[in-house]
Amino acid sequence: MERLVLDGESLTINHVARAAYEADLRVELAPEAVARMRASRDVVDDWVEREAVVYGITTGFGEFANVVIDRENLSRLQENLIRSHSVGAGEPMEPAAMRAMMLLRINALAKGFSGIRVETVQTLVAMMNANVVPVAPMQGSVGSSGDLVQLAHLVLAAMGEGRVWKDGAIVPAAGALAAHGIAPLQLGAKEGLALINGTQMMAAYGCIAVHSALRLARTADIIAALSVEALKGTDRAYDARLHATRPHRGQGLVAANMRALMAGSEIRESHRFHDDRVQDAYSLRCIPQIHGASRDAIDYVMNVLTIEINSATDNPLIFADTNEPIEGGNFHGQPLALALDFLAIAAAELANVSERRTERLVNGALSRLPRFLTTNGGLNSGYMIAQYTAASIVSENKVLAHPASVDSIPTSANQEDHNSMGSIAAQKALKVTRNLASVLGVEYLCAAQGLDFHAPMKPGAGAAAAHALVRSQVPHLDEDRVIHTDLEVATRLVADGDVVASVRGVAGLEIL
Repeated sequence: MERLVLDGESLTINHVARAAYEADLRVELAPEAVARMRASRDVVDDWVEREAVVYGITTGFGEFANVVIDRENLSRLQENLIRSHSVGAGEPMEPAAMRAMMLLRINALAKGFSGIRVETVQTLVAMMNANVVPVAPMQGSVGSSGDLVQLAHLVLAAMGEGRVWKDGAIVPAAGALAAHGIAPLQLGAKEGLALINGTQMMAAYGCIAVHSALRLARTADIIAALSVEALKGTDRAYDARLHATRPHRGQGLVAANMRALMAGSEIRESHRFHDDRVQDAYSLRCIPQIHGASRDAIDYVMNVLTIEINSATDNPLIFADTNEPIEGGNFHGQPLALALDFLAIAAAELANVSERRTERLVNGALSRLPRFLTTNGGLNSGYMIAQYTAASIVSENKVLAHPASVDSIPTSANQEDHNSMGSIAAQKALKVTRNLASVLGVEYLCAAQGLDFHAPMKPGAGAAAAHALVRSQVPHLDEDRVIHTDLEVATRLVADGDVVASVRGVAGLEIL
């Protein structure tokens, strides 16, 4: 069984994505993380012993920060915090997102600035390894003071008072913990606050979304190459000399991908010297500029998330070397909120231009292919309505791409007077990314159908590999059938990374 050792410093987005979906990945705490956690806990224990007044440890929370709590009520203070903050609404988070959130919370605590007992963190580790996944509603976080509501529901389950997922059903946590020999949490001073102050819900959704978005951006290049070939477009606009004059990284990467995918194309050679079209439409000619801009946005979001998932995000933070707490706002989700709004926009733009290529493929006046990609039009509608579906989804994306981060509603009697709404940005980003997979699935079907009409001429080897993949599971559309089934297959090939894998299987061809 593969291990993932958490040290609070070296977690990657790939790690998070794997842990979200691979329940057999075993999580462990690094020895150095254990030592740091013990050192910070010793400081907390000393403050409790001396009855020092420290926010969230011997005082109430938020507006109640000026209320000092008696020593005998410190555990009850932390447990009350969890119960009172477990007030989410709406549908439950999907189990994969919750597993990611658990992993991120463990990693943040492993940094050793939270003053939490090692044994408490080990309870979360045991739950992950047993795949005892807490249930938390999706709604309720305003993205500052962290994702308080969702993290509280997580801890409530660890206390044996909440609910968990088991075999696809929702069951009481107490029984599931007992079945795996996991003792319910009994919180000590500071521990409830340490467990729920943080950005882990929005970061969990963000990691899943950006991991998918990078894969889909690569896939978009491949499917775009199929469309260019099907539409007998030129590869001249992808010339490396042109892109060197405007050296955005993403633009250069996409141009290189397009050149590689179309290299050796018989279709391209068939019209190189006798084509009355001077330039292709923007959706073909500007693929490097459009896709590349989204690539650069995705890279930015990945950088923000990589920093965030290896950060301490609760309050106060405990600095064991100087025996002092520092109160601040590392729980504020603004860095993620802005980045994840950007991610939604970047994914929406990839979908927008994909739908425009689909429109050109099905429009006989533009494509020089049979209308709606069917040879017996009228009796058959071909891919007419597939384009409708893509148009519907990109229109939905335009609503979802409206930034959540421009809003703020004060909370906690105006003590928390600016909130990031990063949780909303994160959930929207994931939705737009999943919508992108469907839109690319439509283009994939249409581009493959268009290529079929150019046989026996072959596209470039890279494009040919992607064409062969979809044709291995979806036959040419000779006459009308239920295309929904075909779209499900194509979307799965897109979303699961099979399209990228098919091209990387071509000798000497690497898609970046």
